[in-house]
Amino acid sequence: MTLLILGLLLFLGVHSVRVMGEGFRTAQIARLGENGWKGLYSLASIAGFALIVWGYGQARLQPTVLWPSPGWLRHVAALLTLVSFVFLAATYVPGNGIKARLHHPMVLGVKVWAFAHLIANNTLADLLLFGSFLLWSVLSFRAAKARDRAAGTVYAPGRASRTALTVAVGVVAWVAFALWGHTALIGVRPFG
Repeated sequence: MTLLILGLLLFLGVHSVRVMGEGFRTAQIARLGENGWKGLYSLASIAGFALIVWGYGQARLQPTVLWPSPGWLRHVAALLTLVSFVFLAATYVPGNGIKARLHHPMVLGVKVWAFAHLIANNTLADLLLFGSFLLWSVLSFRAAKARDRAAGTVYAPGRASRTALTVAVGVVAWVAFALWGHTALIGVRPFG
């Protein structure tokens, strides 16, 4: 469990610099240069992610069950992760209405993903992993909205064709991950 906690602290800590310390981030970019900052940020993120994967894998070997988890919640989680994949696609497809409306779809996608996994799983490791990501995404979204207000950011309206493409990309990615990727990468079959 220690490795999982260390990984979460490192990964989410690095990803919280804009949430908690915009001034620190700006000072580090000035000191290291943008590429230097991105390199350090990337190395810390990769190290944190590796610790999360390793620590979560170890914690799953001897799970501490916290509450009963009814099987029907897996269906709810599957539906919510579909929404999460559409939000993730909205981050990258330019000119879509989802991003125009929600402004920060990646963070919202993480929020929905974390919530879905939190309700469908029931161990201490699940609570730490998905609860931490859920808390981070709530704080990150709030900080991003505050930055938008302070900067007077205006988002261009989306086009219906780009929104339809976004939904299609999200659905295809979700199907591929749900049927093959989740089992191959995580070792758990979401539909089985």
